[in-house]
Amino acid sequence: MKKRMILLLSTALVLILLNGCKGADTPKDVNLTDFYNSLAERYGWEGSYLVDVTDELQETYYPGLGEYTLVQKVMKMPMMSSVVAEFAFVQCETEGDAEKVAEIFQKRADEQAEGGAWYPESMEAWSNAQVLTEGPYVALIAYADSEQEVVDQWKALFAE
Repeated sequence: MKKRMILLLSTALVLILLNGCKGADTPKDVNLTDFYNSLAERYGWEGSYLVDVTDELQETYYPGLGEYTLVQKVMKMPMMSSVVAEFAFVQCETEGDAEKVAEIFQKRADEQAEGGAWYPESMEAWSNAQVLTEGPYVALIAYADSEQEVVDQWKALFAE
């Protein structure tokens, strides 16, 4: 009887420890609207040429994205296609969904770089676009000016 009780308690302890370790990999909560607003303030985008990607346009630019439930979504693009300044920041329900959304974002970047952006300078800028995932969060950052700075700020959101 004592051996069974010890075994049962040991098993319970191991499960508790494993569950605690699993939670350590979960990224912290990030408010994507606040993140974008901080970028807009820093780079002077407030009231500028960047507009929201509407739900209708979302499927045009990111086909298949509507199949995923997004907990948060901030998607901005310029009114003129010659300007490379497109940002898509989303939080998916699961990390598995985030991987698939990252594929959708990468396809958008690749298509723009391979001729969809029309202008040689724009296509070159799109070839430098980055798709980043952090747990359930995904970012598409295509910005001809200061792209690496924005990427570094995204990464800093999740640094410990």
